[in-house]
This record gives sequence, C-alpha cells and structure tokens, in this order.
Amino acid sequence: MYYCCGITEKGIMPHNEDALLIGRHVMTAGMVEQNMKPPFIMAVSDGVSGENAGELASVMCLEELRDIADFRKSQLHSGIMEIHEKLAEYSRNDEESRNMQTTLCGIAVDENQRIFAFNVGDSRLYRFREGILTQLSRDQSLVQLLYEEGTITQEELKTHVHRNIIFPALGNIKDTPRVDIEEIEGGLEYGDVLLICSDGLSDTLSTLDIQEVMDYPKGLLRRLEILVEMALQNGCNDNISAAAVIFNA
Repeated sequence: MYYCCGITEKGIMPHNEDALLIGRHVMTAGMVEQNMKPPFIMAVSDGVSGENAGELASVMCLEELRDIADFRKSQLHSGIMEIHEKLAEYSRNDEESRNMQTTLCGIAVDENQRIFAFNVGDSRLYRFREGILTQLSRDQSLVQLLYEEGTITQEELKTHVHRNIIFPALGNIKDTPRVDIEEIEGGLEYGDVLLICSDGLSDTLSTLDIQEVMDYPKGLLRRLEILVEMALQNGCNDNISAAAVIFNA
C-alpha cells in the first residue's frame, strides 16, 4: 500500500496551467490524499508558458495518461508519445490552442511494485531518503545542457537569462520531444518519499530548502503545504504543484 498526496496552487497567476494526477483523479486546484494499491500512476503536468492554452494541454495530457494500463518501459514510452501526437493534432486543428505544450513528470508503479519514472521538460522527480534529497529526473532545458557542458556553473543555473528555455515538450507541432523513462532500481525502501513538482516550486526553493521541510516530523501532505507556502513567501511568480508518495509496508 502506498500513501499518495498532492497539492496544486495557481499562486499569483490568474489561472492554473499546472495539473496533478493521482490514480484516476486529475485536478487543477486544491489538495488530495489517498492510499493506493499498485498498479497506479502519479504525475505533474505544467503547461508551457508563452504558448497558447497551457492549462488545456496539461489537463488533456493527464486525462490521457491515466488510461495507460501497460507500464512496461516500451509501452509507457509509446503511450506518452501517443499523448504528444494527440495534443499536437488538437492544436493543429484549433487556432486558439495552436502549439499548446506541456511538461510531464511522474511515476508508474506496476503490479510487481516496480517503479518507472518518466519525464519530458523541466518538472522534477526527487527521492528523499534518510534525510537526503536527491533529484532523480534530468531537466530537459538549455541551462542544464550548458551546465553539463561546463559553460555555466551550478550557481548560474537559477539566474541565467535563458533558464526558462526548455527542449520540445509534449504537443510541440514542430519538434519531437524526448521521453526519458527509467526504472527506479529497488523501488521504494521503508521511509523513502518520492516528490514530484513543477518548476514553480523547484525554481523558487533550493534543494536544501526542500530537504529541510521533507525532514520535518509532520504529515506528508502538511509538508507539501509548507513547501507551497514557502515558495509563495519567497516571491514565486508561477503556478506551484507538488505530489508525494510513501510506501506503507
């Protein structure tokens, strides 16, 4: 059994381009918590700012994602690419939604409790284990590429003028996105927490900030609330979404 919870908040923005999926439930406002038995999917989707209909893209993405039933790596990849094609086709035929795009980051837990992480864009997956927060996903962004090439330092990642440029996301009508999928070796150990969040959280709070809150002796949903509150207090100018899961032996 797994305890799953999530929160999504529009913050100072007029509407929420983030969406959250836990099991079968897609939401764009508020909080949710539930115990889940495998197989299940949880994910965060963040409509790409600067493009049309980001709020539609993120919700459509997760509504399609929840119907994927085969969690094998190859089938997950095929299913996510089908979502990309559906979003792109919709936007080609609807002028108001032209080139709508969304990031996608999440996990699929199969009936054997194997956990597959998937990512397109710059939403993030972290693992909190024994007091240490580790990023498991890799940002598909220009600044991440520059950092890996040694062109910029780690300190410059958050302040670089091009920090908001990401690689093609789901729905891009010009370029094909890259879907990163990896099995999390060993799954979840007792006490581990997997945290998925949109860049509204990760761009505003440091890894250390998040790590300290995840180490609080409070309920998991309350820790997510505190993270969102801190991000807003720190001047976040984006939507914020976070979802977390812990294994209840």
